[in-house]
Amino acid sequence: MKVRLISAVAATVLATGAQAATEIVVATVNNRQMIEMQKLTPVFEKANPDIKVKWVTLEETVLRQRLTTDIATGGGQFDIMTIGMYEVPLWGKKGWLKEIKTDANYDIDDLLPGIRGGMSYEGKLYSAPFYGESSFTMYRKDLADKAGITMPEQPTYKDVANFAAKVNDPANGIYGICLRGKPSWGENMAYLTTLVNVHGGQWFNMEWKPQVDTKPWHDAIGFYVDLMTKYGPKGASANGFNENLNLMAGGKCGMWIDATSAAGSLSDPKFSKIADTVAFAKAPIAVTEKGKGYSWSWGLSIPKSTKKEAAAQKFINWATSKDYVKLVADTDGWITVPTGNRKSTYAYPEFQKVSRFGAMELKAIEAVDVHDQTLPKSPYQGVQFAGIPEFQAIGTAVGQEISAAL
Repeated sequence: MKVRLISAVAATVLATGAQAATEIVVATVNNRQMIEMQKLTPVFEKANPDIKVKWVTLEETVLRQRLTTDIATGGGQFDIMTIGMYEVPLWGKKGWLKEIKTDANYDIDDLLPGIRGGMSYEGKLYSAPFYGESSFTMYRKDLADKAGITMPEQPTYKDVANFAAKVNDPANGIYGICLRGKPSWGENMAYLTTLVNVHGGQWFNMEWKPQVDTKPWHDAIGFYVDLMTKYGPKGASANGFNENLNLMAGGKCGMWIDATSAAGSLSDPKFSKIADTVAFAKAPIAVTEKGKGYSWSWGLSIPKSTKKEAAAQKFINWATSKDYVKLVADTDGWITVPTGNRKSTYAYPEFQKVSRFGAMELKAIEAVDVHDQTLPKSPYQGVQFAGIPEFQAIGTAVGQEISAAL
């Protein structure tokens, strides 16, 4: 009897173990698109009952610090990491990432070529693009009309300053312009590097000599601090992408120059008070238009340290697929779908109907040349960053100085 009882218990334990789901840990940024992905995860889990997904959702700067530390030390805390065009080629070269293996339904050729290239190393995809972006100008047309301003399709920074001055009305809770001020290479310096680019500047010359104390930098940063001091919101030095998104969506900003991925949120009446009045123009220019717009993608990658590669690959195939785009559209509407990664998204008539920004976003993404982003020739790749391992520390240190000045 005792033997049979022990055998029965052992069989139960074995059966339970066989049925236990594989848990994968996904680290991601707290942007709206990723929160939507987290919300839709039960759909994936229902279709894949052998996989459970645990989320670690962090503010952008904290996420980058955690992921960099974990992957450099082989910590193995995460099975999927949300990283971008800065990390992918550097980490791919070091052998820290597993190649993305797409399934038969994925249609890898549907990925926008520039985005796919930026998420690859030596022709191999090391991060599946969840969404992609460039940058452009977002503004309230109702305020422009009231002030008698016509925004050109290609504004200059003189146009930006004129607009901000005319619509600035802090007594009624409206600031002329909102721009990133939170210090980090991927926060304030992402925007400010494009501002330096169009003023004719660069991070390093061809001899790798730092250029931060040159006239283009002085012109760009002087313009930024003056503009934000006069027409920006109080406490702007603490505002990054998400803070400015909320300010703009709440009707507090007359203008915002930032990532094209924000356009869907600003056009969504369930989220934005200015959905009917927000308008779009190209990223501003100054002495040149080179390097005016970001080139970025947030993608899902698998660290070499994971012990659950098969489950991670399956989730990534789902979350970055054409079917996922349709799932988001069916759940929350076409205005909320992730953009900037797949050509097919822009071809849907339903998306074209609700999107006043889609064609401009696509053109902005396709126009970027990450190898020719500055007026003087530069030795590094990247538009809003310099694609070298040291830049994460350099950019953040400079960002802290500028945030302090602001």
